[in-house]
Amino acid sequence: MSKETPEIVVVVAAPVDAVWDALRDKEKVRHWHGWEDPQLDAEIDLIYFSDGTVEDGHTLTSPNGDRFVVEPWEGGSKVTLTRAAYGANPDWDAYYDDITEGWITFLHQLRFALERHPGAARRTLFYSGTGVRSAGPAELLGLDGAVGSEYRAEVVGESLSGSVWFRSEHQVGLTVDQWGDGLLVLSYIAPGEAKPSGAAMAVLTLYGLGDNEREQLGERCRSWWSTHYPAPPQSGSN
Repeated sequence: MSKETPEIVVVVAAPVDAVWDALRDKEKVRHWHGWEDPQLDAEIDLIYFSDGTVEDGHTLTSPNGDRFVVEPWEGGSKVTLTRAAYGANPDWDAYYDDITEGWITFLHQLRFALERHPGAARRTLFYSGTGVRSAGPAELLGLDGAVGSEYRAEVVGESLSGSVWFRSEHQVGLTVDQWGDGLLVLSYIAPGEAKPSGAAMAVLTLYGLGDNEREQLGERCRSWWSTHYPAPPQSGSN
């Protein structure tokens, strides 16, 4: 990933006021930002509601310098996130590319929430691990099509169908009819100089699943994931 202050642009089929509200109403931010985690509320507070600045119009700058601009666009709104310059916060430089990848995921989750499930609460599952396999999870599962293409596939013992929601250099996002019209984002970075073990990630956004269904799905996914993309060894382990 280039350190040349990347921009992430997502066009959302929703009015500017609705998109802006999704950035400024904490409960609505929880519908798309990140995934379920004990630290999620603290992260949302830090990024959107602490010492950031809101400018005239629809512009928000977070405390670390990431800048969001929401503006009218044909068919809805355009969201542009300009990352803070590399080196602006040295404590986070080691994670700069990871944070950029995270924002790609989150902004497409924002678009999905507003276009497909406006106002609806979600449930999520999250998995991460190394990228030591020669293929990413989307390719391994046969879910590596072009944007807008439809798919049908057997995934963790379940027949899934939907379409490719977005693609980026390292990520594929897919709608999933069977999870209450959910969203599955799969990410893969092959081993390299910056990441000797590579990296793989999956975020499942779910609607309409009860606790038991979510837990059963989570166990099936966890078993498959840990086999194919294990966590890195603990520091000091043999």
